[in-house]
Parts: sequence; C-alpha cells; structure tokens
Amino acid sequence: MREVRSITTGGPLRQSIQIGPHTLAADESEAKGGNDEGPEPHELLLSALASCMAMTMQAYAKHKGLALRQVEVRLRGRHEDGTFVIERDVKVEGDLDEAQRARVIEIGGRCPVARTLSAPVRMADAG
Repeated sequence: MREVRSITTGGPLRQSIQIGPHTLAADESEAKGGNDEGPEPHELLLSALASCMAMTMQAYAKHKGLALRQVEVRLRGRHEDGTFVIERDVKVEGDLDEAQRARVIEIGGRCPVARTLSAPVRMADAG
C-alpha cells in the first residue's frame, strides 16, 4: 500500500493529499473554519468505503459470472451518542435474481475497508 501524505496548502485548513502519482484536496466546510475547497475528512472516509464496496461487488460478480452492469453505493455518516453511524443505500443493476442481488450486496458489506473499520485499529508512530 502506498504512503499517504497530507500537507497544509492555502486556506486555514485546506490539505493537499498525495498518494503515489495522485493528488486530492481535503478541507472543512466554512461552518467548521475551512474554505470548503475539498471534501471533509469523514467524507473521504465514506468515499473510501463506498468505492471499496462497489469494487468488491463488481469483482465478486465477475468471479461468479453474474450479469452485473452497474453498482451505486450511497453513504451518509453522522455522529450519534459517541458512535459514527453510516447509513447505506446500495443499488445494483443487471440480470440478477433476488438471491443473487442480495448476495452481491452482502459481499459488498464485507469489503476490505468495511472489515478494517469493523476491527480494532492501532496507530503507531513511524520510527
């Protein structure tokens, strides 16, 4: 896995995120003291989960020879009583029966990012 770097660049909170050859922006909304020049960190987290879920569903369908044409994963997050709650809305298009459709969505919920978020996470200083 490539290293992720976040560097302060302009504005009170704006960050330039570098991942290999890719550059992304992150910021906070104006209400939170930023200039809203990029997604908020929790929105980036949700985007990682949504894209991982969709990719996992596509890979599973391909492996099983299922006629899956398109996946749409919509996530919303909120803090509630000390817990981060993620609401999901998953749509799959293709020639799938209800059992196949349910299984594809179930497998998406077990994607690597979802498993990471569900397990203990430990942060360690690089040294």
